[in-house]
Amino acid sequence: MSQLQIGWSEISITPDKKVSLCGQFAERISEYVEKPITATAMAVECGGDQMVLCSCDLESIHNDIIADIRKKLEGNPYGLDGNKVIYNAIHTHTGPGYKSPATKGINAGFGKLREVLETYLAPGQKYVESANFDDPEVATDYENYEMLLERMTQVVIDAWKARKPGGFSNAFARAAVGMCRRVDYSDGTAQMWGDANTAVFTELEGGNDSGIELMYVFDMNKKLTGIVVNLACPAQCVQHRLFVSPDFWGETKKLLRDRFGEDIYMLALCSPAGDQCPVDLVRWVNPDTDVHDPNLIRHNPPVRKADPSMFDIEGMKKAGRRIAREVIDTYEEGLDNFQSDVKFEHRAYSMQLPLRRATLTQYREAEKAVKEYVREKNGANVDFNDVANLQNYIGIMLRFELQEKKNIYDTEFHCIRMGSVAISSDPFELFLDFANQIKARANCEQTFLIQLAGGSAGYLPTEKAENHGHYSAFIPSGNVGHEGGDQLVRETLKNIDEMFGDDYKVYTYADEK
Repeated sequence: MSQLQIGWSEISITPDKKVSLCGQFAERISEYVEKPITATAMAVECGGDQMVLCSCDLESIHNDIIADIRKKLEGNPYGLDGNKVIYNAIHTHTGPGYKSPATKGINAGFGKLREVLETYLAPGQKYVESANFDDPEVATDYENYEMLLERMTQVVIDAWKARKPGGFSNAFARAAVGMCRRVDYSDGTAQMWGDANTAVFTELEGGNDSGIELMYVFDMNKKLTGIVVNLACPAQCVQHRLFVSPDFWGETKKLLRDRFGEDIYMLALCSPAGDQCPVDLVRWVNPDTDVHDPNLIRHNPPVRKADPSMFDIEGMKKAGRRIAREVIDTYEEGLDNFQSDVKFEHRAYSMQLPLRRATLTQYREAEKAVKEYVREKNGANVDFNDVANLQNYIGIMLRFELQEKKNIYDTEFHCIRMGSVAISSDPFELFLDFANQIKARANCEQTFLIQLAGGSAGYLPTEKAENHGHYSAFIPSGNVGHEGGDQLVRETLKNIDEMFGDDYKVYTYADEK
């Protein structure tokens, strides 16, 4: 066992100009900054091994920016291994879009789908954007990329240089923030953001996890320096709005600093939550203003006694308060198990997962559907609504082209032992059931799981969701299907078991025999 060395840093990644906002089919441009967005890094060194966790107030972490950051870190004079740095996104939909200069294409989150649609348009027919990206006051996605590349590199270097002897107490709390966002119907189908106020509604497809994995980090004088908060819910309350915001995590951080001081760091980690959201689809409350999303239209819904709409700022703040109160209460109730001289190991490895494939029949049906859809427009222009309507068909066509070149999706994973705690990351919007399997079976005291980390590989749905269909479970919604999810669970548990051995043996009924 060896002494932990821990360092913290935070840097603003708030753009100086208006930006395209990432995460919706509709093109959106920010009008103002609701709260600044940041990247926060916690660096750990122990026994010759190292780890840096960097949480970014972004929609996703692109593979190309990770590659470019690692190039910048090569040969750094501080001994920091770029392959041991894990970037994750809180999955806010009110963060800037960004794109590598090496990437060509449209300045929008679903640009590739739009590009394919445009090849099927008739002469004179065109795509009409819902926002003006040619405005010189709007930063391009390329400008945002260069800013993020510089600052995301700097924050991990600063955290690494700041490391000092320290320790942590891991703890657990509970707050109802994430809920399943897939609605099942009696005909065996499902819909993401589906309307539950109908006689054919049967159930929410999956459960939820209200648990919060917590790590309170201290220096050797037992002064609190930072808090790691691991929650199974994407930061998507005000996801349709026209401002830059860290969503509910911004409110949580504000309240934690009100309580513990402005020098406290908060590392927000989104646990697997591909089928989760902050919105209660059973007790539906209409947002105060139009969110320009056809999936969220409800005609004359009943008035409910429930939370404020989680699509509005009031709901966002309420979610942030729930998290902050639990973090503060858990601290004030008293912590135990201070760990500073620990076993520490960090495994960075690749996992070869099967690419989710489309059939030739599906490809032909998809292309036929796109052609018929465009023909029925009778020459009328198209916009983001048409891209949304055709997303599955165009996505199947793109997948069919991709699978002719590859059948394996090579994916980066990290698994860490830090004292009694396991930390594991994946690049997917992983459905909750897979995370629950890992947490229930992991041979350790507590498991921190991080999604959308080390890349962005799309949704990874369960077999049940694939059978029910709709967005997040469509073939093109992600690169890997449920077979890959099963493999992910097995290999993650294998790594955790190897790291912990018999130190934290899981008790089973069989042990009594």
